[in-house]
Amino acid sequence: MKVILDVTIPHEPFNTAVKDGTVGSKINRILAATKPEAVYFTGHNGQRGATLVVNMKDASQLPAFCEPWFLTFHADIEFRVAMTPADLKKAGLGKLGKAWA
Repeated sequence: MKVILDVTIPHEPFNTAVKDGTVGSKINRILAATKPEAVYFTGHNGQRGATLVVNMKDASQLPAFCEPWFLTFHADIEFRVAMTPADLKKAGLGKLGKAWA
């Protein structure tokens, strides 16, 4: 299943990593370990952030995607399941509509 991770990175310890030149290697290590399908760096509520799309076979994989951000940058993460149009088609919305109408 596809999961969207919204990562909010506080100014510290990120600023220190920028100043000491380790930020690039730290981010590259996280991305190499988690292999996101897509990643976009952006702002989140006045802080640095990233939005990642990852593929999970099982919910037990969630810590493997989140802990590197938590432990490296003290980041906050919100996550949500995402569906492709094909996933939505398989959801059976017509049957659900009839059952709950």
